[in-house]
Amino acid sequence: MKKEKKQKLKNSNFLDACQNALEGIIYAITTQSNIKKQLIIAVAVMLISLFFDLTRAEFLCLMFTVVLVIIAEMVNTAIETVVDLYTDLYHPKAKIAKDVGAGAVVIAAINAIIVAYFLFFEKISTIGLKLIDEVVNSPVHLAFVSILLTVIVIVTLKAAATKNHHKFIKENFMPSGQTAVAFAGLTIIWLTTRNVVIFTLSLVLALIIAINRYENGKRSKSEILIGACVGVMVVILLYGLALLYLDVTSFGTITQFFNNLGI
Repeated sequence: MKKEKKQKLKNSNFLDACQNALEGIIYAITTQSNIKKQLIIAVAVMLISLFFDLTRAEFLCLMFTVVLVIIAEMVNTAIETVVDLYTDLYHPKAKIAKDVGAGAVVIAAINAIIVAYFLFFEKISTIGLKLIDEVVNSPVHLAFVSILLTVIVIVTLKAAATKNHHKFIKENFMPSGQTAVAFAGLTIIWLTTRNVVIFTLSLVLALIIAINRYENGKRSKSEILIGACVGVMVVILLYGLALLYLDVTSFGTITQFFNNLGI
């Protein structure tokens, strides 16, 4: 019996060692949810890196960092398995072993975040600023983002109201989605055209939508009023931030902007 155990635990040749290692990798991937998530993130990061002009050294650094996180998680899995093999009861030393293994994973993850910051932040920030410039300087894009943001706010408020501990919101502050979008569009039209005739016609259409929602019994007066306020406030806030951004960039840097204000 002892010989059989030794034969099972010891690799007889290099091919057996490779086979056992492969089985260990497969076990970790198929049974550990954290490793599955890390592999998905790793694949996504490696694919995204193809769109950035990384040098060979930067790519190798990224690859090593990704592999290090996965190795740390596998070692942590091995430690937990061995500890569980020897004891099912709570023991201070067993806890220390598991905590140290988990700590290694955390350190590897923090290291990955730091490496990703130095590799991608400057490149992503440049792309982000270009995208913001495009949106802010394009009335069409800014209007689209305003409507989309209004819809997201409405959906978020309604999702919060469906929970039992948000009954107060549901009974008093549930906004009308159609009214919110209508008044968001009305505000956009006024801010972009400043034409009284066009604004008046748009106001009539927005009021027709609001009155129709009330007369059909779909929404109460408070829900329509809250919806209208949400639509107007979201657009004004977004356009205000866009104007602030334009003011800041016109001075070159944020520091110069505040210096001009005397702050």
